[in-house]
Amino acid sequence: MHDLQHLFSETGPLARTIPGYRLRPQQVEMAGRIAAAIAGNKALVAEAGTGTGKTFAYLVPALLSGGKVVISTGTKTLQDQLFNRDLPMVRDALGLPATIALLKGRANYVCPYHLERTEKEGRFQNRAEAGHIRIIARFAKATRTGDKAELSAVPEDSGAWAQAISTRDNCLGQDCPHYKACFVVAARREAMTADVVVVNHHLFFADVMLRDDGLGELLPACNTVIFDEAHQLPEVAGLFFGEAVGTAQVVELARDTRLEAIAGAKDYAPLPEACRALEKSAKDFRLAFHREGLRLSEAQWREHPQAIEALAALEGELGEFMRHLDMQATRSEGLANCLARAHDIALRLKRWLQPPAVQDDEENAFIKWVEVSTYSVTLNLTPLSVANIFQRQMEGHPRAWIFTSATLAVGQDFAHYRNELGLAEAEAGLWGSPFDYGSCALLYAPPEMPDPNSPYYHEAVLEAAWPAIRASGGRAFVLCTSLRAMRRIHELLKERMERDGLDFPLLLQGEGSKTELLERFRFLGNAILVASQSFWEGVDVRGEALSLVVIDKLPFAPPDDPVLSARIDHLKRQGRNAFFEYQLPRAVISMKQGAGRLIRDETDRGVLMVCDPRLINKPYGRRIWQSLPPMRRTRDIAEVEAFFENRES
Repeated sequence: MHDLQHLFSETGPLARTIPGYRLRPQQVEMAGRIAAAIAGNKALVAEAGTGTGKTFAYLVPALLSGGKVVISTGTKTLQDQLFNRDLPMVRDALGLPATIALLKGRANYVCPYHLERTEKEGRFQNRAEAGHIRIIARFAKATRTGDKAELSAVPEDSGAWAQAISTRDNCLGQDCPHYKACFVVAARREAMTADVVVVNHHLFFADVMLRDDGLGELLPACNTVIFDEAHQLPEVAGLFFGEAVGTAQVVELARDTRLEAIAGAKDYAPLPEACRALEKSAKDFRLAFHREGLRLSEAQWREHPQAIEALAALEGELGEFMRHLDMQATRSEGLANCLARAHDIALRLKRWLQPPAVQDDEENAFIKWVEVSTYSVTLNLTPLSVANIFQRQMEGHPRAWIFTSATLAVGQDFAHYRNELGLAEAEAGLWGSPFDYGSCALLYAPPEMPDPNSPYYHEAVLEAAWPAIRASGGRAFVLCTSLRAMRRIHELLKERMERDGLDFPLLLQGEGSKTELLERFRFLGNAILVASQSFWEGVDVRGEALSLVVIDKLPFAPPDDPVLSARIDHLKRQGRNAFFEYQLPRAVISMKQGAGRLIRDETDRGVLMVCDPRLINKPYGRRIWQSLPPMRRTRDIAEVEAFFENRES
């Protein structure tokens, strides 16, 4: 056993080689628990507050273990940070020869086959897209990795990317003429031989656990799996242990087939026509729902007869499409692949046209639900619980499983997280932040707020938040629990600033990519960013640029959400309290994530403002604020103003 106390000490190798390194007792203790779990092939659930240094706390024992390690993150940002900065830094500080590899999902790598096909076909939405394809083509010739994160010259949201990458559906695998030059294959080859592989949760479940893409060797060969940002796992696992089929897949199939037909079956005119008809039928199915932003249970879905008719028409059009495709599929690998995809989609659609099935085994039951977005409809089958499935994945080859995040517990209790993933036997540890929240942060709950369901609640949020925003000089995140609230509060803020003659830069989620908005926010120094769910976590703004976080409502998921509703009903049938066992813990974890945006460094100071009156006037509100960092609390705006006036002291 290596002497962790020495390695983390003020005279150890980390302190000698890493700029700004400081000894944190919580970090050393956490590293010791992780080292013991790795040595004993055990599962450990570890919450570490902001500033604990959890990344080093798991990297040091993982690298010292000498075995193969898979590290999975919730975001690509952290994945890149680990691979490009933290891992090499710790490895070099410890003087270890460990090899490291970065592995992302295939949509992150340029695909030479699809890029070449797009260049030849030359059908672009606009001139900018055509220019982007040329830039990507030059990049593909010069890059070693093919990772699109290396090419900042083409925006993340450019339509060119969709035509320059492959998907699980349209990848030709070993039959691809460019297989030897494939960046995905090269990245996987490196991952197989590396000592430490950095992946993300989506890839872990899609490729490693489900073994869909030939990565079955990676997990059996590894001794330790570490999940960072592990609070995201239950939701991601639900996606991948379930099933989804939607109009976006159908439209993509029609478009890919049309391109493959141009290359391999140009003389068969009925196939492009069948592609157009299939694409139109998919769009008609979406138009059968007259609203966007819907999440419908199976029972609600069956109340839309026009949608069921449109789905039946889509299934019929898909059958006709497959008849034509079947006659041409032997002419190219691309067409054969499209036929296989069509069969898979047809099978999944058929399940939705059958009468509802009775599921006897509740623990392994699936929830059927429909999601309607602006341009597409997705038909989902989601497990009622992922605990049993996840437990089975952990059995077999003995290895250590480490689950870590800043937000896993409710108070000191890990029961909710353990239950969601079937981790009854896992050990647990909680290490609080080393930051002095009592002096650097204030929790403000404004008085006399109306009920959150009040029709004028957004106006009340603006009235309460405006004095705090003025006092902080902008420099604020306004985090909302819905897109509707976000748009309305942004509109009200704009009106108020014009009325009062203040010109803080006002940013809105969706006006640019998340990365662009954060860069602008940091650069401006006094901006206000109004955002929804995607800015509640994984966002790191240090220093004075972010000094106020306003949260409009406690982040309870809407009870009419079909997945949540099914899980609530399941718990009630078991005689359990769904609110305290499921809804409240989920809200607490989300709340901790939102609050965690405020203090990111030991020199940060700021105010967390929670507008929702339930934090104060409901008995469960106490459980929520007791789970937050130990900030000084107030209901007086004068204290907030005084806090900002004294920021220099």
